[in-house]
Amino acid sequence: MKIFDISPEISTNLSVWPGDTPYKRTVSMNTDLGDHMGLSSITTTLHLGAHVDAPNHYVPKAQGISERSLHYYLGPCQVLSCSVKKGERVLVSDLSTEEIKAPRVLLRTGSFPDPNNWNDDFSALSEELVDWLAERQVLLVGIDTPSVDLIKSKALEAHHKIAEYNMAVLEGIVLDSVEDGLYNLHALPLKIKNGDASPVRAILTKA
Repeated sequence: MKIFDISPEISTNLSVWPGDTPYKRTVSMNTDLGDHMGLSSITTTLHLGAHVDAPNHYVPKAQGISERSLHYYLGPCQVLSCSVKKGERVLVSDLSTEEIKAPRVLLRTGSFPDPNNWNDDFSALSEELVDWLAERQVLLVGIDTPSVDLIKSKALEAHHKIAEYNMAVLEGIVLDSVEDGLYNLHALPLKIKNGDASPVRAILTKA
């Protein structure tokens, strides 16, 4: 079995949404300094690197991440490339193929090339595309950008369309070294009570 790591490394270099809480690790004990154990704590946004959104991130009184079925985040998936300009929403016509073969779809836009260096002009999902994926029984949609919506969107059109179909969201993945095709996705969230998201170690496996 081959493993493809599609998660960016979490460090103080990793960019976060402008105004959100950046990652910070505080070391309280260190074996390199003579302590008998290593011990540290972190502060960070839950929307860090590769992460899954919970419905309560965009819908009032909706489920937190600990309430979501793990079925969304584990199982067959399909990686698709998109020919879309930076700062635009992905349409069905932008997909490398219109043949959906798995219930989880990960989209490579190439519009957020370096997770350590923020750029505002990343691509996002169109409502049309979400409708189309839902018609094909897609459970989860992932994207190689910080959000399924554009940075200036306050209406969060794609998020709310996804909520309408009770689909799951995976954002911030890195698909540079992964070819289009079929894989198995493993992107389990932490069981954070009322959490509006959870960082994940997203990987793809292939026999």
